[in-house]
Amino acid sequence: MFKIGQNVRQEFGVQIMVIIGFEPELIENVITQWIDNLGTVITGKFSESQLILSESNTVQKP
Repeated sequence: MFKIGQNVRQEFGVQIMVIIGFEPELIENVITQWIDNLGTVITGKFSESQLILSESNTVQKP
C-alpha cells in the first residue's frame, strides 16, 4: 500500500510522480502529480497495480 508523499512511477514508465491522495471507492484510486518539462503541473489517477515505488527522489513537487 502506498502513502501520500511517496514517489512512484508506472511499472514500465520513467516519469516520477508524487502521490497526493486516494479515492478508495474507485478502481483508479491513486492520485498523483508531476511537473512536465514545460513546467505544467499534471494530475493523474492510477490503480495501485500500475505503480511501483521509485528509487529516485528527483521529482519536483508541485
